[in-house]
Amino acid sequence: MERELQGKYIRCTVSPEPFQAFVPQPLPPVPGLQFDGSLYDISERANRAIGRLDGIATLLPDPSLFLYLYVRKEALLSSQIEGTQSSFSDLLLYEIEEVPGVPLDDVQEVSSYVAALNHGLARIREGFPLSLRLIKEIHEVLLRSGWGSNQTPGEFRRSQNWIGGTRPGNALFVPPPSEEVMPCMGCLEKFLHDEPERTPVLIKAALAHVQFETIHPFLDGNGRLGRLLITFLLCAEGALSEPLLYLSLYFKTHRQLYYDLLQRVRIKGDWEAWLSFFLEGVAVTAEEAWNTARRILKLFEKDREQIEKIGRAAGSTLRVHQLMRKKPLLNIMRVSEELGISHPTVAASLKHLEALGIVKEITGRQRDRTFVYTEYLGILNEGIGTT
Repeated sequence: MERELQGKYIRCTVSPEPFQAFVPQPLPPVPGLQFDGSLYDISERANRAIGRLDGIATLLPDPSLFLYLYVRKEALLSSQIEGTQSSFSDLLLYEIEEVPGVPLDDVQEVSSYVAALNHGLARIREGFPLSLRLIKEIHEVLLRSGWGSNQTPGEFRRSQNWIGGTRPGNALFVPPPSEEVMPCMGCLEKFLHDEPERTPVLIKAALAHVQFETIHPFLDGNGRLGRLLITFLLCAEGALSEPLLYLSLYFKTHRQLYYDLLQRVRIKGDWEAWLSFFLEGVAVTAEEAWNTARRILKLFEKDREQIEKIGRAAGSTLRVHQLMRKKPLLNIMRVSEELGISHPTVAASLKHLEALGIVKEITGRQRDRTFVYTEYLGILNEGIGTT
């Protein structure tokens, strides 16, 4: 369904040339959303997929193992959309202080995304509402290092920004002027809190994401925070007990359609086309996450059975394998420190794992060697694009 323009244009003359900035109308859309049969069907599929994904904790013996790395995969994908070049291995090496030969700002940016996600979830679990205050807190953590650290972290912008082009006058889209940011975000906060009316959580997440990206309230980090907002909302409202749904890969795969649909909402009010796209993304992504967890479980079980057959050394080797299920890229010193066993024992265990084809040494050095759980990291790397 197409509606009228979902906001208004304001003529601005603060730059060397005049331009039109777009100010969205408050949510929910007017007139209301129109659900036809196909939209109902995809909504039902998305809700079922979310429910099954939320039950993944009962499938995994230790959900934190999956979560630790799944969160990092999302951080990489979301940051890659913004142009960073880091890989999974880069991030894991950075976290064990084996900094790789890539721009440090890139890997710091990804690491800050992980920290922002963890901070937001911790606050929500403390009972803090998903509010403008929390959004600014999360933004401050998100931009604490890396490329955007000089772009007023934690503060709504006080100057004009734009999307595409070299200036507002030739931009693809110009968000609201800075003086309109706080009123727009205030209305968005009310919508998040079910004012003026209650909205089902997946629909709310879909609408709020568009509104946030349209307001573009910060000088930098809007894309990453807008994608995080989806996950925070699902966790805050109890649709997910753990942050297991991330749409960055789906948005990255369908990048041009994603941008086109955002603009179509603004100009033509076609919320239904956006909802169909968003809910399809939720369904596909939730189903893929569930299947990934099952593949990882099968891999762990297969490798554990192999290790148990090696005899007396199986005990210490299983302990090393257990650690690498959580951290699939480690050096001997780190394994020794975390498990409290000697360097020779760790080295012997890793040698067994290498002989079984479970791990691979990646430095080629005789000392300070680093090992990777190859098949596990391969599963997690799927869709990331850089290795």
